[in-house]
Amino acid sequence: MKKIILASQSPRRKDLLKQIGLEFELDPSSYEEDMSLEMEPNKLAEFLSLGKAKDVAQRHKDSIIISADTIVAIDGEVFGKPKIPEKAKYMLQKLNGRAHSVITGLTIIDTETNKQILKSVETRVYFRDISDEEMDAYIATGEPLEFAGAYAIQHLGGLFVEKIEGDYFNILGLPILPITAELKNFGINVFKE
Repeated sequence: MKKIILASQSPRRKDLLKQIGLEFELDPSSYEEDMSLEMEPNKLAEFLSLGKAKDVAQRHKDSIIISADTIVAIDGEVFGKPKIPEKAKYMLQKLNGRAHSVITGLTIIDTETNKQILKSVETRVYFRDISDEEMDAYIATGEPLEFAGAYAIQHLGGLFVEKIEGDYFNILGLPILPITAELKNFGINVFKE
């Protein structure tokens, strides 16, 4: 069986693939993401995911490369990881009391055949009204600085979420159902017979 390579350094993506019993290796991409590209959010997530996959694919022969890129979109604006408290505050203020989209671009490449699948998965997330005090306290934890849209639904940021519509795992950065379905097209079945 071909080696499966996850082109990511995300602990969440790694854990999600492990949870479904997939055997894989990690090889994080050094691809430079450009969040300022003028593209529709779904196309941008796909483009960034493809860039990561192609970067890693160059280093692996006869392998299946899986990569993903997750962004948050609202009002035509696209949010990645804020990195600094001021950006996190801006993002949380925009999301406050409203619905937004979490979009993951997903790429799978077979480096032997050059077959590739590129798609995006979108989940709607609804935030409750958040007070300035809650926002500031959350930002002070440092958690939002390293997550797209300035929150982590699986941690404290989940306290801001009223409901979601769509794939929960997509919000974590790796839509498991679409991945397992697409991997079948590459001869990889999670449920081995």
